[in-house]
Amino acid sequence: MKDNSGILEVLERGAQRRQDRRQFLRAAGTATVAVGGVSLLSGCFEDDDNDRPVGKPSSPPGTPTAAATDAAVLNFALNLEYLEAQFYSYAAYGQGLPQSILGGTGKQGAVTGGRQVAFTDPVVRLYANEIAQDERAHVEFLRQALGSAAVAQPPINISADPNGPFSAAARAAGLIGPGQSFDPYASDENFLLGAFIFEDVGVTAYKGASPLITNKTFLEAAAGILAAEAYHAGLIRTTLFQKGVQQMPALIEATEKISNARDSLDGPSDLDQGVRPQGEASNIVPADANGIAFSRTAPQVLNIVFLTAMAAQQGGFFPQGVNGTITTSSSNGSS
Repeated sequence: MKDNSGILEVLERGAQRRQDRRQFLRAAGTATVAVGGVSLLSGCFEDDDNDRPVGKPSSPPGTPTAAATDAAVLNFALNLEYLEAQFYSYAAYGQGLPQSILGGTGKQGAVTGGRQVAFTDPVVRLYANEIAQDERAHVEFLRQALGSAAVAQPPINISADPNGPFSAAARAAGLIGPGQSFDPYASDENFLLGAFIFEDVGVTAYKGASPLITNKTFLEAAAGILAAEAYHAGLIRTTLFQKGVQQMPALIEATEKISNARDSLDGPSDLDQGVRPQGEASNIVPADANGIAFSRTAPQVLNIVFLTAMAAQQGGFFPQGVNGTITTSSSNGSS
């Protein structure tokens, strides 16, 4: 995919705003998690009604599973934040997270792949820098909240190799053919599509968990992380949409293909959405008929990051699995 500069509007985001956000997260993290504490998340998410317009999904009915402790769920989130933070850190700065924030329980692993993007659009570069800083802050917050119970970063693969997860995901979506590779670090547009693979998944994961948090300190903090992830997802979706409308229509169709690929992994429901316009309106927010984002269970999230529709404990972006007690994707019967 060729590099193209888009004419996008940007508002300068002050350093003080970001510092205030980090101070809040650190303050929230002083309330440590009891490993055997209050139940935070079960696998059963709320089920919306089925009255919705074409192309607008309802939230998926979940399959009840054993309840998980606060520590189990926060550690599951920490695995995902390691993945996002490493991808954005390499793309923005050409280097990963410091070793000082990667240790913990379980198998610690290295990052395979990743490199700095030679951005041609200064706005996309600024976006990448901001998201990279936010994702690192999420890692630091969750590690502080978990204390000695925090899991280590597992082995992560973010390479652009033909056999790597980005290429596998792009191949499954029909963006590339057999033997070809998809390099998310090759251009602004490729970076945005690589980010699109992650961002919607993070929003649906946090959204599914947040209503079941009973500790008010962590509810406020989780709501803040969910909001940050939703801002990131909306930013990526908006930029892809604008570039697609103004310059490269293929970008919009690429989001639809990635969306369909994610849908094929996480179950039979057709819930995921790209950014193709809905009639006379854009489709920046993938919402149901009530304007509400949908949810994913933890196993459904693992289906996507493991790149499998079957029950598995490793694969894709986590070649040796994730650390913690929530480690298995669902078997949803899709091909």
